[in-house]
Amino acid sequence: MRELARVFDGVADAYDAGRPSYPDELFAVLAEVSGVEPAGATAVDVGAGTGILTRALRARGSRVVAVDPSAEMLTRLVSRSGQDAGTAAVRADGNALPLADGVADLVTYAQSWHWLDPVASIAEARRVLRPGGVIVGCWNLSDARQADWLAAHEALLAQECPAYWGQALEEWSVPPIAAAFEVVAERWIPWTRLAGIEEFLLGMRSHSYMAELPPEAADALVDRQRARLRGTFPGGVVSVPMRVYLAVGR
Repeated sequence: MRELARVFDGVADAYDAGRPSYPDELFAVLAEVSGVEPAGATAVDVGAGTGILTRALRARGSRVVAVDPSAEMLTRLVSRSGQDAGTAAVRADGNALPLADGVADLVTYAQSWHWLDPVASIAEARRVLRPGGVIVGCWNLSDARQADWLAAHEALLAQECPAYWGQALEEWSVPPIAAAFEVVAERWIPWTRLAGIEEFLLGMRSHSYMAELPPEAADALVDRQRARLRGTFPGGVVSVPMRVYLAVGR
């Protein structure tokens, strides 16, 4: 986990500025299929990063313990949360949560479970959940099937980034979290993201496969993608087809 923290320490600014939040429908579907309303719930947000899901849960009335191994990511989470008494930030490994048994209604993994041990992490989630609590995995994904420009964007990333893992690869699939617990529901939730070109490019920089490139190679790739995007979106606003994969289990 120290190596993982190092990678994300280096992209914390880009992650905070460039990653999208989640659509409102995600939380409506989550409440419907799990029976757990965010309002009044205690959530443990594992791999919380800069707090994108943490803030969304707080906005809907949850108390949140945000857990992440990266000091830089948590620094941004705390700075964005201010003096909010309903958010606690804990630097820790999601495979060994420093929490008591039975304290949470929700254990969430937003863009994070694939970095963890699939057995140890779920065992820890089960341990800290109260009876009736649920495990939630969700991934906010661009949907390259819906736009040729986005498919070309992903194809260039696959070509230029040796560590790329994404939908341009035939073998790509969503992380198999649904095989790790008793599934209550799986859902795909479509939505559309509108973002400025530079915001979109910051999100691109925040991925681990970009962080592993030499800085000059990463800069050159961003420049090429910027030129492509300006040609496709002369108004400077990118319309990105998105979909959230949601898996809920006990």
